Amino acid sequence: MTQPKTLPLNGITPISHLGVIRAVGADAASFLHGQLSNDFALLKFDQARLAAFCTAKGRMLASFIGFRRSADEIVLICDRSLLAPTLKRLSMFVLRAQCKLSDATADFALYGLTGQAAQHHAGAAAAPWTLSQQGDAHVLALYPAAGNQRALWIGPAGQAPEGQLLSEDLWQWSEVQSGVATLSAPVVDAFVPQMLNYESLGGVNFKKGCYPGQEVVARSQFRGTLKRRAYLVHAEQALSVGQEVFSAEDLEQATGTVVQAAAAAQGGWDAIVSMQIASSTRDDLFAHAALADGQSADAGKGIGLQVLPLPYELLADI
Repeated sequence: MTQPKTLPLNGITPISHLGVIRAVGADAASFLHGQLSNDFALLKFDQARLAAFCTAKGRMLASFIGFRRSADEIVLICDRSLLAPTLKRLSMFVLRAQCKLSDATADFALYGLTGQAAQHHAGAAAAPWTLSQQGDAHVLALYPAAGNQRALWIGPAGQAPEGQLLSEDLWQWSEVQSGVATLSAPVVDAFVPQMLNYESLGGVNFKKGCYPGQEVVARSQFRGTLKRRAYLVHAEQALSVGQEVFSAEDLEQATGTVVQAAAAAQGGWDAIVSMQIASSTRDDLFAHAALADGQSADAGKGIGLQVLPLPYELLADI
C-alpha cells in the first residue's frame, strides 16, 4: 500500500446532496434509540452520533449523523436519495410514541468546512462527532481527510458560515478520503454496519437495547462471522456507486462493491469499497459493470484498483 494522501484544502462548501429529517416530541430520543444502531437516549448537547438504520436482517437502509437541537428535537442528516423512503419507513414505527418526523431539508443550510475554516468554526482540537453551537447554527466535527480537519455547519436556511468557497467536487473527494461512508440509493440493503467500518467509527453501540437488525449486527461482531470491511481505493478512470469489484482469481463472484466515489484532487478517482477482507491485499482488483446471469467479468474491460491505507484504525475488539 502507498502512504495516505495529503493535500491542503481550505474553505466552505454548500452541500446539496444531503437532507435533514427532524424528529420532534417528548419521545423523539427514545424512539430513535429503539430504531438506530447508536445510543440516542444518552445523547448530550455537545455530541453527535453516526448511526445506521437497518432491516431485521441487519442490512443498512440509511446512514445518519444525528444531534440534539433542543430537549425534544433531534435532527438526522442523510443522503437525499434515501430521505423520502427512510422517512416513510421510520414513520411506520412511531405508533403511539410522542414523536413527529418530517422532512426539514428546506429549513436548513448545510456547509462542509475544511482546513482553516473547520479550525475557525469547530476549534483546532475538536474530536470527531463533537458538537458546538454558534448562534443559531451548529458545527459538527467530522473525521479528517487528506491531512485536513473537517466539519459540518448546519444553520437556518439562507445563512452561511464565514470562509472562502471550496468546490463541491473537492468536498465530496474529502468525504471519500475520510473513509466514513454515507449510504446512498444504489447500495441500499447491501451491508451490515461493520462492512462500512461503522463499529470502528463510533456508529454502533453494542451495549444499548434492541433495534431492528441488532441481533445480526451483534452476532457479526462477536462470533467472528464478519468477512467484509470498507477500504479506500484509487483508480485512473471514473468509478460509480454500486459498481462491483472483482479479482483476477475469481471472475464470476464479486469480492466487493463501490460504496462512495469521487474525482480525486490529484487526478483519477478515489472510492470507498466494501470488500472481502481476504482480497484487501491483492494487486489484481478491478471494478466492473454488474454481471448478468451466466456472465463472467472481463479484466480487460475493468478498471484497475489500488488499495490505499485507511486514515483510521479498525477496531478488532469492542
